[in-house]
Amino acid sequence: MTWTRWRPAMERALYAADGFYRRPEGPAGHFRTSVHASPHYAGAVARLLTGVDLALGHPAELALVDVGAGRGELTAGVLAALDPALRGRLRPYAVELADRPAGVPDAVVWTDRVPQGVTGLLFANEWLDNVPLDLAEVDAHGVARYVEVSEDGEERLGAELEPADAAWVRRWWPPLGPEHRVEIGRPRDERWAEAVGSLTRGLAVAVDYGHTRESRPPFPTLTGFRAGREVAPVPDGSCDLTAHVALDAIAVPAVHSLWTTQREALRALGVQGARPPLALASTDPAGYLRALSGAGEAAELTDPAGLGGFGWLVQAVRMPVPAALAPLEGWQTL
Repeated sequence: MTWTRWRPAMERALYAADGFYRRPEGPAGHFRTSVHASPHYAGAVARLLTGVDLALGHPAELALVDVGAGRGELTAGVLAALDPALRGRLRPYAVELADRPAGVPDAVVWTDRVPQGVTGLLFANEWLDNVPLDLAEVDAHGVARYVEVSEDGEERLGAELEPADAAWVRRWWPPLGPEHRVEIGRPRDERWAEAVGSLTRGLAVAVDYGHTRESRPPFPTLTGFRAGREVAPVPDGSCDLTAHVALDAIAVPAVHSLWTTQREALRALGVQGARPPLALASTDPAGYLRALSGAGEAAELTDPAGLGGFGWLVQAVRMPVPAALAPLEGWQTL
């Protein structure tokens, strides 16, 4: 039996040539994200992009960088929702390791790397939870050790933590007790810092389920998803492997940082779950049904017990926070 640390095991299982994210059905074949739940989500991102454009002074070229683009659903949805005048100045990028799928608009630059030196909005929806990371556990003698895993999902404790990982744990994780685990988010911090650093000016937004130091989980959040169901996290390429994100740790120092829940952010961007007035059913039955369906989708996106509970980390690089987000209640400065 071959044993390895979780980080390389996840990397291989998710992103190797035969890995989960290379499968032809894509993520939408296995689970729903906010992007798949409703076009309201793309509409909200389009309104945010419009606000970024205004705050930047309407640059000659405005970038939209969709990191972890899946099959390009969000990028295409934002393009469709934009004002044509802004769309004419837009340079859209879809950053994804999988090959370019059919149907992506020709204007979209499909790339496996975050473009450098752009001005605009960088948006990462449920990307960082799939950036591979190591797990650690305290042994019977109080020593934090890496958790090693086999391809069939069995685990054992391995070597002591390397200095960089030990330092990350000391800074970002509460003291560990016996059998407690830590998901070492240092690789996510590094990937996010690279993404934020790609912007000459602009707004970087990370949306994910996560936690801050005051609410770190004592037990692992690492899990698997396949065909719409949560399954054991076995690193054999047959399922998604995902772990919650330490949202405070990823924030790049010296860059203005705000965070809130998706519920608050989307409501500020015009996504409301209120039912349409019943009187509309008498005067415009078809319109009432459309509005009722839209309200249901908005309610799903903003449900605090579901998608609405996701965290939004926003970092403004050499620009003010767009007016649509600046007055939000619930924002906290990191």
